[in-house]
Amino acid sequence: MTTADLFLWFFGGLIPLSVMAFWIARGKALSVESKTNARLHSRPGFYGLYGLTWMALPALVASLLFSVAHLFRLFDVPPTMLLATAFGLGSGGLWFALSQIKADFRARQAVEKVMRGLLLTAAGISILTTVGIVLSVIFESIQFFKVISFWDFITGTQWQPDTAFLIGAGRADENVAPPLFGSVPIFAGTLMITLIAMLVAVPIGLFSAIYMSEYASHTARGRLKPMLEILAGIPTVVYGFFAAITISPLVVDIAHAMGLEADYTNALAPGLIMGVMIIPFISSLSDDVIRAVPESLRDGSLALGTTKAETIRHIVLPAAMPGIVAACLLAVSRAIGETMIVVMAAGLRPNLTANPLEGMTTVTVKIVEALTGDQEFDSAFTLSAFALGLVLLTATLILNIISTIVVRKFRQQYE
Repeated sequence: MTTADLFLWFFGGLIPLSVMAFWIARGKALSVESKTNARLHSRPGFYGLYGLTWMALPALVASLLFSVAHLFRLFDVPPTMLLATAFGLGSGGLWFALSQIKADFRARQAVEKVMRGLLLTAAGISILTTVGIVLSVIFESIQFFKVISFWDFITGTQWQPDTAFLIGAGRADENVAPPLFGSVPIFAGTLMITLIAMLVAVPIGLFSAIYMSEYASHTARGRLKPMLEILAGIPTVVYGFFAAITISPLVVDIAHAMGLEADYTNALAPGLIMGVMIIPFISSLSDDVIRAVPESLRDGSLALGTTKAETIRHIVLPAAMPGIVAACLLAVSRAIGETMIVVMAAGLRPNLTANPLEGMTTVTVKIVEALTGDQEFDSAFTLSAFALGLVLLTATLILNIISTIVVRKFRQQYE
């Protein structure tokens, strides 16, 4: 029996049996109510959910334990044994649930305890996943920093890892130049392109949100908002094509007309297109939080003689500022994590410059480059992806802390 067959038999059998358990338990609860002429403590549906829970959870727990044992190679479980054990435990759980159903049984509380446990488990899984990601990045980064100095990595201005694979393969000699892993040009390129994108997205997105929430009619808002949100659904590779084929030559032509030199793989073109791409993240979220500001605040401000523009500036925007900051933070995270547009329009050259008309690259591009190809996984070049990821993770954490402080400050001023 293959894994696909096991999956089909397990879930193909568990789902109908769980539905059957629901109706059996619900039917028994109604039968108890009619025979004893006593009102049930909970609604019949809760008794059905109680039976479904005791039918499905033991089977799922058994399959999870067997999967963990197989993953860690503790012992192999025959598929037929897994199916028999899961369905046997499920049948036993259903029998136990049916034996508990009485008129005074608090089925709703029992079901809510199970749901609370499932929600807690889901939250724990998300937390453990985050911890696992952080630990995996840290452990691999430690291996990298055993080879390359941490100080040289965060302060170096040259990224030339071409000879790292020779050292990893033991084929280096005195004529081979040592690899250089200075990350400053990469993070400078990330900062440059993200800054350009935010300079485009924040004003346009915020002004669009203010217009749609405060000035546009209901009909106009219903038409404009979906049109803006279409931008978020366009694949990034399409944006990359547009940036490389249309925007980059246009930037070069405009620069030449102004007497400036510009590369066809420059940082300005992907920054502009990335800014257009993340406009919906700011406009849509900002529109929602601005509309959530109580109408009484606007009415009170207008009643005191302020104009509509002054009301928006002094009342509405401060009240909505925490949500606007969160929207901008989401847009920054989206811009930092973008890869395709940068690869197609900005190139792969780690160039430390303040001129956006020259080619640059970003952290995510170098991470993808390091983890693709035929490099050894334990080579310094491959491990540099984890070091870059660690620094990027730390920078993102600092950004989140700063945004939390800003949001709290505005909230305290508003309260």
